[in-house]
Amino acid sequence: MAIKKWFVIINPTSGNGKSLRKWPEIKHYLDLSGFNYEFAFTEHSKHSVSLVQKAIEKGFRNIICVGGDGTIHNILNGIMLQKAMPSKDIHVGIIPIGTGNDWIKTHQIPMDINLAVETIKKGKISCQDVGKIEIENQKNSPIYFNNLAGVGFDGFVVNKVHKYKSLGALAYLFGAVIGLLSFKNFNSTTYINSKKYSGNTLMVLVGLCKYSGGGMQLTKTPNPFDGLFDVSIVKNISKLDILKNMGNLFNGKLSNHKKVESIKSNHIEIIINQDEKPYIQADGELIGKGNITLQIIPQSFSFYS
Repeated sequence: MAIKKWFVIINPTSGNGKSLRKWPEIKHYLDLSGFNYEFAFTEHSKHSVSLVQKAIEKGFRNIICVGGDGTIHNILNGIMLQKAMPSKDIHVGIIPIGTGNDWIKTHQIPMDINLAVETIKKGKISCQDVGKIEIENQKNSPIYFNNLAGVGFDGFVVNKVHKYKSLGALAYLFGAVIGLLSFKNFNSTTYINSKKYSGNTLMVLVGLCKYSGGGMQLTKTPNPFDGLFDVSIVKNISKLDILKNMGNLFNGKLSNHKKVESIKSNHIEIIINQDEKPYIQADGELIGKGNITLQIIPQSFSFYS
């Protein structure tokens, strides 16, 4: 029987450099557990995309991600954009070291390094849905996401967060409070299930998994295995109302607000009805501005759980 080979991708900037500091300890546990692996450090923000594609070309089918939500996002995009084999045949293990570590919370992947390595070694595979985003008038490749994407206020917060990464998960809360001072609601039309939702909007959130933004719960009943997005359209909520509801961003009650529409669908179109376009984020990464179409790719991201 062939020995399973692994390719380990380490983002040295994840968790404010914690990945780099912890690498000797991680390497020790991988060696102790008998992993046969090669490894590489990322050198720029999208480097994981090309690293994972080169690894697949070389015959690797098992990838280990040492990093946070952004590193997982880029590895996912590398897998989804390659054409060599079905994406679900590439299996990803996670050793979580990041700012928010949000995606792993849904799947209860342990934060402890030794336990995370044990989870990968056990070999249990789960396969979840993936979202595909296409931005109008952009010739770039589609962008894929495994956790949550959004247009508006949450994208604005992501734009602020990088300044406060040293605060860890609190960076998102700090970014949200700072963002309130300068964000302006935008006019949008969202098409879902043959219905149209128009008007001034704080944000449109498209969820697959439960947590984002350092533990916030922004959509009502997300399920990464049901073939559907969980959408929250947050309408023209005032800044005072947001401050009053800040706790509800974390306890899952935001979707109960009278100005929030919750819908399940596998296809969404969001049109921005103004010249100034809000930011779009996917898995906490800024991906652009403009009108977008989102669709589900069912059960296409395989990972050790």
